Amino acid sequence: MFHKEGYKIMIFTAILLIVVNVISYLNVNVYWVKFSILAVSILLFLLILQFFRNPKRPTQLNNATVVSPVDGKVVVIEEVMENEYFKEKRLQVSIFMSPINVHVTRHPIGGLVKFSKYHPGKFLVAWHPKSSEENERTTVVVENNVAGEVLYRQIAGALAKRIVNYAVEGQEVIQGSDSGFIKFGSRVDVFLPIGTKINVKLNEKLKGGVSVIANLD
Repeated sequence: MFHKEGYKIMIFTAILLIVVNVISYLNVNVYWVKFSILAVSILLFLLILQFFRNPKRPTQLNNATVVSPVDGKVVVIEEVMENEYFKEKRLQVSIFMSPINVHVTRHPIGGLVKFSKYHPGKFLVAWHPKSSEENERTTVVVENNVAGEVLYRQIAGALAKRIVNYAVEGQEVIQGSDSGFIKFGSRVDVFLPIGTKINVKLNEKLKGGVSVIANLD
């Protein structure tokens, strides 16, 4: 199954590659060149397909747990000052997505969307210390009666040029459901209360909507 954000790109890519290969077939007389163009076209299209895949995930719904919003690797676990919404120290868990990861963003907890804001910005590499505050990004806060408020932030990187965010203030959301998409990936930061029990370690690989990164009960 593929994510709806990829439909236009997949169709455009397919048409473009078909045109290129028809031109190649009609105008190139060297067999190995024709074959190389075809092989590269197939490989490119397969890469596009895998990037926009949207596997269903069996999220275990629990208001006291925080699940990973994305597939990727844990690159940061540290106390930081969160200046946009909480304006106080929070425990930050950052998950980096490579180009081969699933790039669907999922709600880490279920509840009411209290805050949702898009920020235009730069395209620093995702691991740059200032990317969380200076890159193109969206900030979303979801609250429920057990976990309280959890903030997560989609951050564009050097390759990502478009962040899609579906969270709307006042909306009730289900844990593990689609929250957005980062085209050609980057990272997501999750901000939790100081003292939260973290269930993951640095460099651990996570599955969005499945891996439990923290308990908040």
